[in-house]
Amino acid sequence: MVPTGEVSRRHAVPEIPEIARATVNGFALGAANANVIMQLSRLPVGRGVAESTVDSGRVDKHPIKRLRTTLSYIMVAMQGSEAEREAMRREVDRAHRQVRSEPGAPVGYNAFSRDLQLWVAACLFWGTEDIYIKLYGEPTPQMRDDFYRHGARFGTTLQVTDDMWPADRAAFEEYWRDGLTQVRMDDVTRRYLLDLTDMAFLPAPVRLALGPFNRFLTLGFLPQEFRDELGVTWTRRQQARFDQYVRTSARINKVLPRPMREFPWNVYRWDVRRRIRKGRPIV
Repeated sequence: MVPTGEVSRRHAVPEIPEIARATVNGFALGAANANVIMQLSRLPVGRGVAESTVDSGRVDKHPIKRLRTTLSYIMVAMQGSEAEREAMRREVDRAHRQVRSEPGAPVGYNAFSRDLQLWVAACLFWGTEDIYIKLYGEPTPQMRDDFYRHGARFGTTLQVTDDMWPADRAAFEEYWRDGLTQVRMDDVTRRYLLDLTDMAFLPAPVRLALGPFNRFLTLGFLPQEFRDELGVTWTRRQQARFDQYVRTSARINKVLPRPMREFPWNVYRWDVRRRIRKGRPIV
């Protein structure tokens, strides 16, 4: 029998830092593709995704399902109970078992690599904090520290261990700077990421209508190191337009009612918890 205290702990909703709460909003979706590029800019991660034979998880083949899976993972990592995180870990592990390179492949990869998962987690943490700063300005040192400790959950919801997460903010900055020196794409991953940026996988009417704006947002949210590796230009005029977009979005975000501000994250939060309760797949 599981002790009552253990059951309570596993199902209790964690204490959620303000940054983790405040960045659950629709504005954050505009940065989603940029964060994917950051994650996949580590060549083994990029090749693992671009060459994946798990079609059900590919954004270029099942964009709606992939969006649900990604946002559900982030919601569970940021706001889920231990039981919800365990359920998510089992589901993602099931998909990841199939993502590994063939023997002798020019780029080796394995979705269970803790080092690569740590990089993905670091990108999610960096991107979430960047969204907060763009919407609300610089957080206090205490808010930064609280969120940094909480941010380890982006990795520990999978195979990353607590001791792998850099010990403090200074250690993370060192890890991040070193990570930027390892940003690398080849022709396979660069083409794949440019197609995502331009929404080349969508039907022509949708691609033509939304592709240019998605490209603008993606490049705007990317740090310059990633733009350089992607081989794209970003002008001062584009930066000025992007800065205006951010200012306008921040003003709108402040006056929206909370349910509207959190859409569609609140829907995915409800959906993933419903799926877990009913024993349905969440990935």
